[in-house]
Order: sequence, then structure tokens, then C-alpha cells
Amino acid sequence: MRWYALLAVLAFAVSARPAAAQQPGGASSAAAATASTASLPPDIDPQSLNRLPRVRREDLDDFGKNLYDRVTGDSRLLGLDGPIGIRLHSPRVSDYMNTGNRYLRFEAGIEPSVRELAILVVARELDSQFEWAAHEAAGLKEGLEQRVIDVVKHRRPLTGIGEKEAAVIQLGREALGRHQVEPETFARALRHFGQQGIVNLVSLMGHYSATAMLLTTFDQQLRPGQEALLPMP
Repeated sequence: MRWYALLAVLAFAVSARPAAAQQPGGASSAAAATASTASLPPDIDPQSLNRLPRVRREDLDDFGKNLYDRVTGDSRLLGLDGPIGIRLHSPRVSDYMNTGNRYLRFEAGIEPSVRELAILVVARELDSQFEWAAHEAAGLKEGLEQRVIDVVKHRRPLTGIGEKEAAVIQLGREALGRHQVEPETFARALRHFGQQGIVNLVSLMGHYSATAMLLTTFDQQLRPGQEALLPMP
């Protein structure tokens, strides 16, 4: 009969375990989420991860509701995370900026790898951790070499990379970092991209500079578990 007694003891031990240990995502997950929230700056909303609460669809007018549905249903966007969610507090501005973003990224004829490089240069020069995290992987996907990305990330000299990539990086460094573009820098970029191309390229950089300023002002945090890829000064 000893084995009956042993089975009874084991059954009692299993039934007495805490619910969190039996159910993944129970109290242990809640504790981890609480710990993550506790590490946020005090003025950061735990849902939006920035200084504004998430926009609620029911609080928007018809125009805003339509825009809300469009941005949350577009797989190319980040839903309510980051700049999209922040700009929804001003739906008309959001719609205007989204239209410009879509044109500059996908319709202006900017080569995808150049587009992502230009965005990364902006993120580096303006120290935008969120913007960098969103675009480093995109750059690799579009064919940017890791060594080119690292030149931008670590502010290395422009040696050993292509002429086109060097032209984009130098243009961004001077325009955003030094606030002055040298004639030879402009001439090199113009040679590679032409008149319309350089206007589109600089407009793309300007658009993402505005986004970086938005992210800085509202102190947008990375998502829980997301690695900070950009070394800060």
C-alpha cells in the first residue's frame, strides 16, 4: 500500500502549486511586465511608452477614426507605436506626414538601400534610438552591408565604402551635424542623384529629422525586450 500513499502525496503537491507556475503568462509574466513598467521614467505612459497616452478611436472625429483604421491596418507601419501613435493626437498633421512619408519612401524613385541609409544617417546624427532600431534591420533587408551601417553607427571615416554611400553619409553629416554643406559635398551628391534626386533625398532626410525630433520631445521608449542598437555619446 506504500505506493498508494506516495501517489497521494504527489497528487497533493501538484494541485498545491501556485497558479502562476501552472499557467504560462500568469503571475510570473505579470510580475515581469510590472518590473518593466517600473523601470520607465515617471512621465512615460506604460501603454504608449511615451509622454502621451494612446489615442482612443472613440475619442476621434470621423476623419480621425478613418485615419486610425488605416494606420492600424497597414502592415508597413508600426500601428500605434512610435511616431504614428503620437501624430494621431493631431489627425490632420498625421495624414499629411503619412502621405509625405509614403511618397518619399516608396514613390519618389529613391533606391531602397539609399533610402534606408539616409534614414540611418538621420537617426545617428540626431541620436534617435527608436528610429535607428526601426531601420537597421530594414537597411540590411534592402541590401545595405553591415560594414556601411557600422560606419554610420560608430561615426567612422568614409573609407572602404562605395562612392554613393559615402556621398549620402557625408551630406547628412554636414547638413545635420555641422549645419553647413560644403560645395564639394553637394557637387558629389548632385553627381550621383541628379537635381530631382537630391531634392528628394534631402526631403527624405528632413522628414525623418522631424520624426526624430518628435520621438525626442515625447521621449519615446523602445518596446520591452527590444535591444538598444545605437551607441549613445
